[in-house]
Formats: sequence, structure tokens, C-alpha cells
Amino acid sequence: MKSLAKSRIRAVAAAAATVALGCTALAAVPSTASAADGSLAVQYRTGAAGATADQSEPWLKVRNTGSGAVQLSDVKIRYYFKGEAAADAYRFACSWAVKGCANITGTFGTLASPTATADRYLEIGFTAGAGSLAPGADTGDMQLRFYRSNWQPLVQSDDYSFGAGASAYGDWAKVTARLGGAQVWGEAPQGNGPTDPTDPTDPTDPPDGAPTLFDDFNYSGHTDPQIAAHGWSVRSNSGGPGVPGATWAPENVTFAAQSGNSVMNLETSTAGSGESTKQTEILTQSMKFRNGTYAARVKFNDAPVSGPDGDHLVQTFFTINDLKAPMADDYAEYDFEYLPNGGWGESGNILYTTSWETYRPDPWEAVNAHTESRQSYAGWHDLVVTIDDSAITYYIDGQLFGTHGAAYLPERGMSINFNQWLIDLAGQTSTTPRSYDQQVDYVLHVKDQVLTPAQVNARVSAYRAAGTTFQDTVPAG
Repeated sequence: MKSLAKSRIRAVAAAAATVALGCTALAAVPSTASAADGSLAVQYRTGAAGATADQSEPWLKVRNTGSGAVQLSDVKIRYYFKGEAAADAYRFACSWAVKGCANITGTFGTLASPTATADRYLEIGFTAGAGSLAPGADTGDMQLRFYRSNWQPLVQSDDYSFGAGASAYGDWAKVTARLGGAQVWGEAPQGNGPTDPTDPTDPTDPPDGAPTLFDDFNYSGHTDPQIAAHGWSVRSNSGGPGVPGATWAPENVTFAAQSGNSVMNLETSTAGSGESTKQTEILTQSMKFRNGTYAARVKFNDAPVSGPDGDHLVQTFFTINDLKAPMADDYAEYDFEYLPNGGWGESGNILYTTSWETYRPDPWEAVNAHTESRQSYAGWHDLVVTIDDSAITYYIDGQLFGTHGAAYLPERGMSINFNQWLIDLAGQTSTTPRSYDQQVDYVLHVKDQVLTPAQVNARVSAYRAAGTTFQDTVPAG
């Protein structure tokens, strides 16, 4: 089993689509504040003051207290709380906002160092459509809320960021703000601040010489003997995940030059039946990868190459080992999973990062932590996950996406995998043939070293500058 086609109970965090801006001529750009010359303050009030409530309602304002304009897309706000149960999922919603709810995103993460009053956080972000804040300006009201996905009551009185008496807006240091990745407001729960020694964003260059896997996927096709020689297997055997009756089609894993690099393409197709569904997967033959940094540049796609859209598709980059028995404590899996058309109870596109401790398939029981963002991720993205002795940390395009705690660390080695498959055939019932592509530019693993996304990019650039398309010095498990 190389990813988990299960009836997962997933949390949903709303987020708006990212906006890419382009221009054909040079133009003057207004000055914006950086963490060095800018400053922010966060004001808070609660819309639900009870010790317990159906939903928590942190209402927020962000004020620019610096000397230059601040782009809100560079700002992240964190509200810290204590989850009701380890397996609980939460949903985010925006009731009303001066900047427009469509321009406000909300994702959930898990703290690397849980405390008695916080083991999770709600991170609020902004799309480019939210614009900027001039010096002295604020965002105006953001009437936000979150709730348990099962709609059971939640306890607020033990939440780090909650203030029962905050009936009017006031500065609130128990909510933190980051500008351009640097914390400029508030105080995180103890052990989770920006200067903690285990902070994975530490810019110090790691020493060279660590065992490394790098593959630029420079192959002629799925039958190229170098694929197996380099430790990969293109899947052809039957079985899950995916639609019953589907086959895994190695011929649909192809390679082509693109923008000066060789790019791997995974094509998944269907005509509305299990027998017509062809899914794709490539994985390392060895389960020798454990702690360290994993990175890949992946292109997700929302729309099919041809045919009608809407299938419940999963596009992935993940590591995994085998489940030796139900609830076995040495199982591990760490996923990036993008659903362009929903599925698992979701109606729209959503990206999950999930860290698995273990599970039981029947009756279903799972022990995991996850972070999710509901928005389109169509296009190329730099995906990084780091695993050390204290946490699993996920990044997307250089930005922290989620952190999961020590309870989910791996006990033994894993394989590295990419696949694209269909959850079911309920999203699109047409019998017209259609196909979807997922592309991969490269993969990198550095054993036992935590690299920042910038350091990952530097490593990949160095390999390409040297003309190196493949290297594997990671010892057998």
C-alpha cells in the first residue's frame, strides 16, 4: 500500500486561491515594509465568550505600526488552542471581513512543543487580493470562527489565545504575527517561539557530505533500465489505493524535456468505470529513508488534459512503510495529497499534509495529525518536509505549512513515492474518456539533516550546475 485510499475523516480549512501577477514592462513598485523596518499589532475580541461553545470566534484586526506599507499576503497570524481529542479535526470559516472573506485563508497546524493550553494553531493568511496596509492603517473587522468537524462542543477556557473578557477590540499578545517569515508581534506558547534552538528555519548552512538521494528524472521512458538501476520501480501490480478494478499502468509514466530539464509525467485516465481506469505510481524499491529532508518540485493540475472535469483525483508526494499489523506502532507515512476536485467528503480543491503514526483498516481507526488548505494549488510547487528527533515540518513554496509533533515520528525506514489515482467515480459519472497529468521535476533527500527550503533550492541548483542528474549515497536501511 503506497498511499491510503481510506474513508478518512478530514478537517476542512478554507483558503482562497493564490493570485499570480505578471507584467510586460517595468513599472514603479510602492515600497513595502520588511520585518526589519515594519511592525504589526494584532487586536482581538471574542464573539463567543463561554467557557464552552459550539464554535470558537476569534475576531481580529491587524494594524500596521511601521513606517512603510505592508503587503497583507506577507502576513501570517496564529491563534493557539488546545484540541479536544488527538483525532479531532477542525474547520475554519469567515463570517464577515472588511477585506472580504474570499481574501482570507485559514489553515490548522500542530505545535512542535505542545503545552497545557496549546497543541494546535489556526493560521490566518491573506491572498494578494487583500492588498496592502499603509502606515497606521488596519484591516478592519475579521469575524472568524472555527469548530470541530463533528460539531460537538469545544472547550475554550483552556485555550492559550482565548480571552473570555475580551468583549471589545484590544491589543492581544497571545496571538502572534509574522511578516515575511519573521515574528513581529506576540508571544507563542512556551517552547514554540522563533528563537527556539530546534527552529527548522535556522539559516546556518548544514555541513556538506551527508548521504543524499537526488534524481532529476532524466530517463527515456518507463522501460529505461536506468530507472531500476537507480532504485526506482514503476508500479504495475494490482491493488489499492483507488477505484476497484483499476490497473496501474507503467506505460503512462513518461519523461520529456521542459524548460531545460527532464520532467516526469504521471497520467491517470478513466472512462467512468473501474476497468477503464488507469492509475500511475513510481516508488523507490528500498525503504531506507527516515529522518532528514525530503523535497520535490511538483506540478498539480486542476483540469484534465482532455474530457470532462470533476473526478475525485489524488495527486501526491509521500513517504511510507508497510503496516505489519493493525495499529502497529512502527508504521509511518508522511503525505502531500492534493485533491483538485474534492473527495473524502470535500466538494472543492484541497491540499492535505498528513503525518501517520498508525491505523487499523477494519474497523477503521487512525492515529495521525494533519494540516489542510482549501484552495487551488494548480501549477508548479516546491514541496519540502523535514523530519528530526522532535517534529515533522511541511513547507510549500518556501512557506511553513504545518508542523506535527514527536508522537508521529518514524520508527523505521520508508520508501519515497509519487502517485496519481482516483478515490471513486462519484465526482464525474460520464463515460467519456478523460485523463489527468501530474508532473515531477526532481526529488531530493538529505539524510539526517534539516534543510530550509532555500537550502534545498541551493542544493538542486548546484547539482544542475555540475551536470549531475542522479546521485544516491544513502546507505541501505
